[in-house]
Amino acid sequence: MRNSHAFGAEMRLISVILFLVEFLRGAVLVSLLPIYGAKTLGLAPDVIGAAISAHYLVDTMLKIVIGYLLDRFSIRIVVQAGLVVSLAGVFLLRFAELPWMFIGAAALYGIGMSPIWIACLTKVSAQQRAAQMGLLYTVWMVGLGSGPIVCTILLDVSVSFTYNLLVSLSATACLLTLFMNRTRAQTTERIPLGKQLTILKGQLRSMRLLLPGMILQTAGASMLVPILPGYAEQELGLSGAQYSILLTTGGITAVASLIPMGKLSDRLTSKKWFLVAGFGVFGIGLWMLASGLAFWYCLLISAMLGLSYSAILPAWNALLATYVPPKQEGVGWGMLSTFEGFGVMIGPAAGGLLAAQNGESSVFWTSATLFGLIGLFYFWLPKQAFATTNKSDKQVERS
Repeated sequence: MRNSHAFGAEMRLISVILFLVEFLRGAVLVSLLPIYGAKTLGLAPDVIGAAISAHYLVDTMLKIVIGYLLDRFSIRIVVQAGLVVSLAGVFLLRFAELPWMFIGAAALYGIGMSPIWIACLTKVSAQQRAAQMGLLYTVWMVGLGSGPIVCTILLDVSVSFTYNLLVSLSATACLLTLFMNRTRAQTTERIPLGKQLTILKGQLRSMRLLLPGMILQTAGASMLVPILPGYAEQELGLSGAQYSILLTTGGITAVASLIPMGKLSDRLTSKKWFLVAGFGVFGIGLWMLASGLAFWYCLLISAMLGLSYSAILPAWNALLATYVPPKQEGVGWGMLSTFEGFGVMIGPAAGGLLAAQNGESSVFWTSATLFGLIGLFYFWLPKQAFATTNKSDKQVERS
């Protein structure tokens, strides 16, 4: 009972740190880099875009390394070191007047972001995977969504105050790591690196049918990011306030539904129909938005997208958790996060290229088609592929 209480207290602490980290990530990437970089530092848009890409590139490339470190060192040490590097990245942005310094500071910030999310995933229990995934994604979405809103408002008031606030919040996240447990992720037994790579290779082979969905879903979603504000204004004729209402509606619906969807998903052995319905409805919603409907229809579609997103996330991550080998949770989650990160890396560039050549509506059509194809593909897969009995145990035994 005492161990359960300690586990719950540590999860709450890590969730608070995760909220601060994601709040800062949203504030820095969506508001501070574009607005502060352009208006205060006078940097060109291509430099700002390169800085954001550098952040995600470094974050993605380091995930397996961070996972490996989490399996061998204290979670507290790894997360603490990452957040100190992140603090340095935010601090240096004020002095990054040259393009290479600005890009370098953003990349440094990406290094610090990597550990905390993988650390959270390694703490999820097998008995309540989807529910706990829902909780983590609720924290993630609230933090990531509220950061840009708060930062944008404060930048209009005072750039200096906003910058100092973000640095202070980053320092606070670092200080909170002092209260984290010193234990390593899940186990004290070390597995040789060669054996880990053999096991992970077998896991990738066994989940090869899911890999396209991992990359395409993140690519399909992230390709919308560069064109959303322009599409809302030019194609849908929405004001800034109406656009904010749409985002808020979708976000609130997703956040409010994540934990209930996670609990419902936990009751089912197979996640197939959650994923088929979620991806299918999401694709239909994007297809409808591409049709240029009136604001009130878009509001309903936004809520529908939020609901389908909340059905996908807990079930999807609970399914992925079954492929994470025991005794190497850090490396396993790092590997999976890396594959998902590839989609985030290529999505914005692909979306910008499509918009430039064929217009912003084409990005919605393409993204909607991708999600629809993922839903159809998973519809035809056998139900056994989505069962949440741990698929990694047998692989470890064979190795």
